[in-house]
Parts: sequence; structure tokens; C-alpha cells
Amino acid sequence: MIDVYAVEGTFPDRAALAVDLASAVMRIEEVPVIPMFRENTAAFVHELPPDSLRNVAGDGAHVRVQVLTNAGALDRDKQLAVVRELTDIVAAATGDPGLAARTWVLLTEAAPGGWGLAGHANTNEELVLAARAEIARLS
Repeated sequence: MIDVYAVEGTFPDRAALAVDLASAVMRIEEVPVIPMFRENTAAFVHELPPDSLRNVAGDGAHVRVQVLTNAGALDRDKQLAVVRELTDIVAAATGDPGLAARTWVLLTEAAPGGWGLAGHANTNEELVLAARAEIARLS
């Protein structure tokens, strides 16, 4: 799951941004391109009132991207790739390359059992088994 927070009007095409971010995370995680992951890897773009975001210096021209993955999904190389690529996607979506310097990306891991799909709190092992079962059904 990906959550993007920015002031209103930052992104002219929020839907395209959401798809681009979710696709990038899925590709970097190297998960199989199966319905389970395509339908449950998503980005939410949250628009905030202009006066609701400020840093200590009073600047509100920032974007926060929070990525929630299952525990262990991102090794160090994947962490670096997610932060770089999502930052680049956000800046490109605004047409402002300078936004890359004002984009914060937070990586968060769900605890085992803390990743719910279809009403079930999944452990990493359960997610892997469910993905393998879906791949077998599709084969």
C-alpha cells in the first residue's frame, strides 16, 4: 500500500500517479504479476488543504509518500530503488524536477499477521502460500 500526501493541486493526474507508483513498487518487489498482487497493490493520493502542511521553516511545498509492505519484502537494494523511483515519479507527475528534493518517502513494514487481505490477517508465509496457489491455478 502506498499513501501520498500533498497539498491540493499538486498533481494534475492523481489516477495516473497512483497507477505509476503502485506499478513501480510491484516491479521493485519482484512479486509475480498475478491478480492477487495486481488487485492489492495500490496507491492512495491524499490532497490536503494548502495550510495543512508546513516544515519548520514554514514551507508547504513538500510531498510525503508512505509505503507499507509485508515484513522483509524490501532488502537494502530494493529500499534504495523504491525511494529513488517513487521520488522521481512524484516529481515527474508535477513537472517540477525540484520537487524531488522536497519529497519524503517513508518505508514501513507490516508485522507478521498485520497484512490483511479478504478479511484475513496474513503472515508472510501465508501470503507466499496464497500466491503459489494462485500461480498454480492460473497455470
